Amino acid sequence: MATELRCPDSMLCQNQQVNSSSTQNPEPQQSGDLIPAHAEGNSDSAAKLTLLSGHANSSVPAEWDSQVSGGATLNPENNGGTGNYDAPASDSLLGDCEISRQIGAQLKLLPMNDQIRELQTIIRDKTASRGDFMFSADRLIRLVVEEGLNQLPYKECMVTTPTGYKYEGVKFEKGNCGVSIMRSGEAMEQGLRDCCRSIRIGKILIQSDEETQRAKVYYAKFPPDIYRRKVLLMYPILSTGNTVIEAVKVLIEHGVQPSVIILLSLFSTPHGAKSIIQEFPEITILTTEVHPVAPTHFGQKYFGTD
Repeated sequence: MATELRCPDSMLCQNQQVNSSSTQNPEPQQSGDLIPAHAEGNSDSAAKLTLLSGHANSSVPAEWDSQVSGGATLNPENNGGTGNYDAPASDSLLGDCEISRQIGAQLKLLPMNDQIRELQTIIRDKTASRGDFMFSADRLIRLVVEEGLNQLPYKECMVTTPTGYKYEGVKFEKGNCGVSIMRSGEAMEQGLRDCCRSIRIGKILIQSDEETQRAKVYYAKFPPDIYRRKVLLMYPILSTGNTVIEAVKVLIEHGVQPSVIILLSLFSTPHGAKSIIQEFPEITILTTEVHPVAPTHFGQKYFGTD
């Protein structure tokens, strides 16, 4: 049973307003890219953060404790001397209550446990071997996909067991598909196929235009009847949210309503999730962690191009 966190209006919260009128650069393609700071704004709504069960973890590394609100940056000395392994988000360091104010009930977090925490740790660890990284990433992807399927509609059915017993169960309603945002989103395709062998999967390729530096769609291929389907949109790392925003616009152009889109992600920054939901309030985001630091090296390490 999903639970909701509410924040009293009297609590001090710093909210940041995202201008969603135009899409800027897509998600960082290089592990060293930094996310620009955004202007502060105010929000009077007491939004809610939906947890699938338990309590979502939004802990912050110890070296960030002394940071104040605004655009935070990593100290290279605290990051193995490189300073470019994770990209810091522009939001201040937020707890669950703060996030619940700013993002809303459309953000759903997997219940935190030691298993998920260990997988997140291995994925973020720059000393982890590629084999361990991929194994942990695939396990975490499978958990997210399984919960994503749980968000899809079922209908009741009756089956007969080998002993002749009539069993009342459920089965998927037809009309679902997956869409991966290339390239990192393709890492999640196998996890979806492992759960739904016959599901159809479309693809979108979005990159930054060299001249305008704006997100540009270079390729899109969907099932012809995608406008009648519920869509599991796959993109593992949400940093700025710009790539996903552009992808959703393409889906809308093909007749898909935001209310039937479920975004499957492994990691999200507060700013990334907030910007997507502000642009499309009816979309659902499912992730394992909301954290100011996004592991933007994910695609490079998973596909061996780091």
